[in-house]
Order: sequence, then C-alpha cells, then structure tokens
Amino acid sequence: MNWREFPRRRDGLAHALDGGLWLHRFILDTRPMAHLVSSDREKLEAWGRSVGLDPRWLQFKPLRDPRTGVRVAAWHWDLWGDLLPPH
Repeated sequence: MNWREFPRRRDGLAHALDGGLWLHRFILDTRPMAHLVSSDREKLEAWGRSVGLDPRWLQFKPLRDPRTGVRVAAWHWDLWGDLLPPH
C-alpha cells in the first residue's frame, strides 16, 4: 500500500486512475500540503486507517483521465502537518 510521487502531474494522475496511490504535493496559503489520490477507494481507506484518519474525511473528486479525456471516479485525502511525508 505504498504511494508514489511523480515529476510530471500527468504521470501521477494516470497512476492514480489505474488504482495506485499518488502523492501530489502543493502549497496552500504558504502551508505545505498534499493530496493522496486514487481511483481505488478501498486502498485509500485502508491507508487512512493505518495512520488514524477518519473515513468521513475522504473526499470524492472525479478526475479527467489524461489518456482518454474521460472522467473517472476518484478520491483523495488532504494531508498536512505530521501526516505530510518528508521529501
């Protein structure tokens, strides 16, 4: 149940939509954050349980597959603070 990071957003998105776990880092109002994204809800929920996240915090967000242009059901966790893994 390991997540991966990708230099190119497109590659990470394709990985997530194929059922992998993609860690997508970003900055929001100077706060480092990340989304852990996947089309595999069960895999995301299992990861969340392993670090003590409440399943009600899992967010649904359909994403457009960059390879086909089709929207795919996907979910993500918002991560910050102690939950944000080091680079």
